[in-house]
Amino acid sequence: MTEDELARVSGWMQAHVADFEGPLVAEKFAVGQSNPTYLLRAASGTYVLRRKPAGVLLKSAHAVDREFRVQAALAQTDVPVPKMLALCEDETVLGVTFYVMSHVSGRNLVDPSLPEEVPETRAALMAEMARVLAAIHDVDLEAVGLADFGAPGDYYARQLGRWSKQYRASATEAQPGMDRLMSWLDENLPQEDGPRTLVHGDYRIDNMLFSENGPDCLAVLDWELSTVGHPFADLAGVIMQWQLPTGVDGRGLAGLDRAALGLPSDEGFIEMYCENRGIERPDNFGFYVAFAFFRMAAILQGVKKRALDGNAANPDKAMKLGAYVPKFAELGWEARKQYG
Repeated sequence: MTEDELARVSGWMQAHVADFEGPLVAEKFAVGQSNPTYLLRAASGTYVLRRKPAGVLLKSAHAVDREFRVQAALAQTDVPVPKMLALCEDETVLGVTFYVMSHVSGRNLVDPSLPEEVPETRAALMAEMARVLAAIHDVDLEAVGLADFGAPGDYYARQLGRWSKQYRASATEAQPGMDRLMSWLDENLPQEDGPRTLVHGDYRIDNMLFSENGPDCLAVLDWELSTVGHPFADLAGVIMQWQLPTGVDGRGLAGLDRAALGLPSDEGFIEMYCENRGIERPDNFGFYVAFAFFRMAAILQGVKKRALDGNAANPDKAMKLGAYVPKFAELGWEARKQYG
């Protein structure tokens, strides 16, 4: 962020953020591919600024205004989120929409294998992850003013249409595996079964902040893809992530002896989630996991396209992530029959 941009942000915060006192110093977070995020240090404390990226953007992408709205609505619920301070839709300040929130100081655990933890702590962190996901899906939408946060009707039909369109708009080469998976999903859409809940859209352990001294979740981050929809989308997203290779790139659990490490099996996590919500284990879960792989492949294709267009927050990492698209399509195809 340039000195001129910092000066404009500081002036805007003076007018819109209670008790703010400059001057400002900004440090860009290295993680994150979608919306550039900065740690702001000021005389009055530390803040976080999250903004849309520059350049031409896909319609409905990078919806930081939606992020702000949903987190503000969750302030009085059991879902831990940072405090929303102010939203700026005046593009004369930074050229794009952005918002400022409180800075939550906590542990960001990037690798779901939790290599630095002992088995008992791993088990507790995963149990907390299941509890918080259930809390998200149990939010009373009417009570918090989010009943209109997503379109009515068949969630998966809408999502398949949206992400198929986004994928085709950002495609950079032929991907037969993606075409095959999209066709299968379209032919096997589940009947609309009624549940409408808040959906995070990218629920992973690295989008959470935990206490320094225990397993308590202090904040769920990165609500850009949130909507009102089908809760199994988030649950399947967790299971999808764990099928990927271990390490900071894949951030999965593939090949690990989870029982020895204190980590739940796929079925174990699904059971914990369902117990927290008081519901039965979902049928036809393979569709939900296959769709999760497809949607993430579409997202990664968009990340790659932004890198090629010069608009990615971290271009080198964006290209590495984009290379996973055919692998995600393959794993989605395999997941169809794996989970019943």
